[in-house]
Amino acid sequence: MPKNPKKIEIERKFLVKNNLWRKDARGIIFWQGYLSTDSLRTVRIRLEGKVGKITIKGKKRGITGDEFEYDIPANDAKYLLKKLCIQPTIKKKRYKVPHGSLVWDVDVFQGMNKGLVIAEIELKKANQKIELPNWIGKEVTNDKRFRNANLVTNPYFKWKKDLVL
Repeated sequence: MPKNPKKIEIERKFLVKNNLWRKDARGIIFWQGYLSTDSLRTVRIRLEGKVGKITIKGKKRGITGDEFEYDIPANDAKYLLKKLCIQPTIKKKRYKVPHGSLVWDVDVFQGMNKGLVIAEIELKKANQKIELPNWIGKEVTNDKRFRNANLVTNPYFKWKKDLVL
């Protein structure tokens, strides 16, 4: 286990407006579910390709929040995802997309969240200036509908028609 798995996560999220990001992008399948989606804390189980992880996140304060993440055996992750996580779980393909000095995560959702494509960028500080790629659309950092924990109980297909871009 890592010596200090705690970190402060500083993250912004955006909708993706076109496919210009796909050039040279390589993706990995993520399967994730939640043991808790409480507003004060979430407990996520994830299978990133063949690597299992458990992540505990505290309540967000703006774009920042506490995060603890640990590797777990892949078979344990699969069992938890199938048997103990809130259903349905989330499947998505995550792509690492470099732009300038930063690397963006672009998530292309599947299943009940199909059609949703979100780009996330992790920052070193909350007021860090970033150059937005030309494929970035509306910022949705503070729109709770786009939090993965909320997509479990309120999937994109239920509300996408009401989305104003």
